[in-house]
Parts: sequence; structure tokens; C-alpha cells
Amino acid sequence: MAAELEVRSTPVPGLLVVSLPVHGDSRGWFKENWQRTKMVAAGLPDFGPVQHSVAYNGPVGVTRGIHAEPWDKLVSVAHGRVFGAWVDLREGPTFGAVHTEVLDEGTAVFVPRGVGNSYQTLTEDVVYSYLVNDHWSPLASYTMLDLADRDVDIDWPIPLEEAVVSEKDRRHPALRQVTPVPSRATLVLGAGGQLGQELVAVLPGARGLTRAELDLADPAAVEAFDFSGVGVVVNAAAYTAVDAAETPDGRRAAWATNATGVAALARAAVAHGFTLVHYSSDYVFDGTEQEYTEEDLLAPLGVYGQSKAAGDLAVSVVPRHYLLRTSWVVGEGKNFVATMAGLAARGVAPNVVADQVGRLTFTTDLAGATAHLLSTGAPFGTYNVTGGGEPDSWADVARAVYAACGADTTSVTDTTTEDYTAGVSGPVAPRPARSVLSMDKITAAGFVPAGRDQGLRAYLDARRGPEEGTGA
Repeated sequence: MAAELEVRSTPVPGLLVVSLPVHGDSRGWFKENWQRTKMVAAGLPDFGPVQHSVAYNGPVGVTRGIHAEPWDKLVSVAHGRVFGAWVDLREGPTFGAVHTEVLDEGTAVFVPRGVGNSYQTLTEDVVYSYLVNDHWSPLASYTMLDLADRDVDIDWPIPLEEAVVSEKDRRHPALRQVTPVPSRATLVLGAGGQLGQELVAVLPGARGLTRAELDLADPAAVEAFDFSGVGVVVNAAAYTAVDAAETPDGRRAAWATNATGVAALARAAVAHGFTLVHYSSDYVFDGTEQEYTEEDLLAPLGVYGQSKAAGDLAVSVVPRHYLLRTSWVVGEGKNFVATMAGLAARGVAPNVVADQVGRLTFTTDLAGATAHLLSTGAPFGTYNVTGGGEPDSWADVARAVYAACGADTTSVTDTTTEDYTAGVSGPVAPRPARSVLSMDKITAAGFVPAGRDQGLRAYLDARRGPEEGTGA
């Protein structure tokens, strides 16, 4: 009677059919109706159920639905058999798509928010189970559909005129009268920054919020923010003034945004059930390893890295999170590549640090990886995301920029971090000497970033003119 645990897709996106192993003998049977570790590994979303409801149906032909509810659910049968029918009532190209399936003790179906759920009992004494990731509320908004809608044309085993149907379920609207369930919103925090701008551009329908609209450094503002109807929050807001973070004021500002504010956002993600995407840094490591994986222990050197590490720990407890750890970010605005391009255009011969090694990360790749993880439903967790190719020093990158700009690469002179910072007034934060992040996990998830030279060409071609930045 036992079968292998298997998850298969259907024509309705996100609607998944689960074959459950059922173990039986002369006494009866046993099954694991929800087993998080095994089922997530098999392909079910880690949807975080919080309520279990059960419906008993006495006679054959009881027909319930079609109801699209504002939560995800795993439906199954504890006793008997039903004919299940699901209709996509979400806005988009699959609106009205139908899938039908016979459910018994060995079959369950994962139903994403906005997909209409209905069933008809094929045996007496059916016990039907709902495992949902939000608490039922009389104030919840449901989208309904007529069981007999001609456009959907569900082939009910027992004709509806002979079925047991409530008067309420008989009065639902036709598909042509249904307002499609809107997609849950995607918010991008820090939308004015170099990464935030790119994220708003690549994430479909994303709404960008600047610091003036939601200040992450103010936990009370995060707590008071209305996250209803929000499905994804992408946090590109951060305090990134690495050296200033070593001052008393900078230390407080770094911890307020990178740690305390992120913890408030993590609490909101747990409370409201949205997916949280957050960006980490190579600065959470001390730079003593040749390469860092997602599992390596945090060991930050300076205040900036310490505040980012604290934020990472807060995000890690959110059930639905993507933590993207990156290095040497380049996008719109001030950055190392823009600075070097400006110096090359003016014929300046710079001294550039050669004893710090890592990889550039263009915001196009970082935003692209984000969109890929969200759209493919990749397993939640931490992913390293940088540019591809071999690691470089800052001096190597400078020479590559000079070459791409047609400038003399021999004018770039190597220096050490110690010598470069010797003449700097004010505090200087410690930097990890080696910031090479393993890319095995993100490439296994199906995203391959551009190499350094390809990224540089695309970035420099897109620039309107030289932009000033700050040093090496």
C-alpha cells in the first residue's frame, strides 16, 4: 500500500499533486500527511502552516466550492475518496485554467493562494483536511466561482443537479464576472540606491520605497508599516559607509540600519508571512580563507561587518527568506569601477591596492539572481552571488577598467592596504584580505553570472559619462 513520496506539477502554476506513502496492515494504515523536511526536499514550498481544519461529509455527492482563499493550503483526505477540481482565479495568462484529480488517503494537493478549491465526495463519510498558512478570519476576502460555470466546464462525476450543494455555493458568479485575484505586492526597500534601482527595473510590478517612505533605521516605522497584501519584501537598504562606521555616530547608524532595523523587518516577515530577500556582505568574514561557502562561520573584523552579520542572523530565522551574500558591488552611482573609468579618462596614474582579492558584482547580476530565485521558487536560504570568473585584486580590476577604456594599463601601480591607508585622515575600517565567495550553490540553482570582462563591457557601455567615486 505504500508508495514513494512524489510531487508533480499541473497546468495550474504552483498547484502541486503529492503522492503520499501510506503504510497499511490488518489494523489499518498510517501516513505522514505533512512532513516538512521530506516534502520540501521533494519540491513542496515551505509554506509555514499555522492552522489545521477538517470537514466531515456524510453522503456521496457532497460538493463544496469553488473558493479561492487568501492563503496557501495543503488539502488531503483522511478517509474516503473525492473528486477535486481547482481553477486558477489569479490575474495572469492562466486565469481560468483547470486541473482535476481524484484524492484518496494517498494523494494530497498543494493549492496556492488565489486558486479556487472545490471537491465532490465519491464515497460516504469523507473526512477532508485543510492545512493552511494563515488563521481563518470572518473578515478574510474570498473569490468565488460558479460550480457549473460553462467556460470552466468541470466534468463532475455526479451531476450538480443530483449533488448535495449549499445554496450559497450555487449562487457564486460566472468566470466572466469574477475579478481576478491580484498578485501579492513586491516591495523594494532602498529603491534609491544602486542595487534598489536595478531591482525595481527587473522585478515585475515591484514598488520601490525610498528611505523617506520607510526608514529601516526606525524599528517603530517598520513595525507600523502596513504589509497587508505584500508577498515579497526585498531589502536593498543598508548602511555601507565602512570607514565612517568606525566612528561613534557611524557605529550607531550602522547598527540601527543593518541590525536593529533588519531584525524588525524579520519580525514583520514572520508575522505577515511574506518572503524576505536580504543582501549580505563579504565583510562578515575575516578574509583568512581561500574561499567562503554559505555554511562558513561568521567572523567580521569591523563595525560594518559586525552589523551586517547581526542582520544575517536575524534574517536566518525567517521561514521564507533568501539571503544573498555578495562582494564589491558595482551599479549606478559612485563605485570603484566608475572612479577608475573617470581617472582613465583624465589620464591619471593611480596607486591601487593589490593585496585585497575578490570578485566584482554588478547589480545587473545581483538583481538577476534575485529575480531567478523568486521566479523559480528555489529553496529558501543563503546564496553567495558575485560575478563569475577568476578572483582579482583591486589593482587587477583597475587595469581591466583602463584596458576597456583604451587607457594605458601600465599607469596603474600596485600598492598595499597599509601603504594606501597610511595617509588617510580619520578612521579606517579593517578589510578582509580575501573575499572570494563560492558560487557552486547559485549556479546549481540555475543562475550563472557574467564574468568580469563581460560585466565591465556592459557596465561601461551603459554609462553616459565618467562619474567620480571614492578611492581604492
